[in-house]
Amino acid sequence: MKILVLSSNGKVGTLVAQELVARGHQVTGNSHSANRNAFLTSYLEKDIRNLTKEDVAGYDAVVNAFGLFVGDDIAEQHDQANRNLVNLLAGTKTTLYVVGGAGALFVDAKANLALKDTPEFPAEYKAVADAQGAVLNNVYRGNQTVNWVFISPAASFDFEGELSKNVVLAGPDFTVNNEGQSYLSYKDFAWELANQIEAQKLNRAWVNFRQGDK
Repeated sequence: MKILVLSSNGKVGTLVAQELVARGHQVTGNSHSANRNAFLTSYLEKDIRNLTKEDVAGYDAVVNAFGLFVGDDIAEQHDQANRNLVNLLAGTKTTLYVVGGAGALFVDAKANLALKDTPEFPAEYKAVADAQGAVLNNVYRGNQTVNWVFISPAASFDFEGELSKNVVLAGPDFTVNNEGQSYLSYKDFAWELANQIEAQKLNRAWVNFRQGDK
């Protein structure tokens, strides 16, 4: 498959691109800087908000791993980046996979209360969680012009964690394993995302990846 990974030099983007390359796919990386990973098939140095239709044409899948955690305009930049991608990919066969956060997951039966709006949610992640939640609700949910998949990782998203290959594909409700944990390593996230890209079964869906029962 021919796949474009946006923000391919970030923590998530690097591991996703690396996993896809290891499986034999043609992977083009992207970032606003010249800092590219050597294992990539090709590289596009460009701001995600300035991408054109020509830049994203011909790919089977686009992975949006773009994310900002600091700054006064986090919400605006997330909105601009995702709206641009939706406009560029509208009416195409390309599937857009968006790396979101756990903050949007529902914690009540009526799907009114998001994890990010609970008192226990870490304050340092609130801004990016709000930005990602707004993108999910305002750009993707209900959109019928683009083939999109929004992925929320587990609440405890561990960069140092090992690859277990024990991943549950859940829905938008916050769930835990048999030890009461909502946990996932970055390596397992990249592994499962590659699985879903290859399977090509998800479309216009919001899903959650977490580690399964132990």
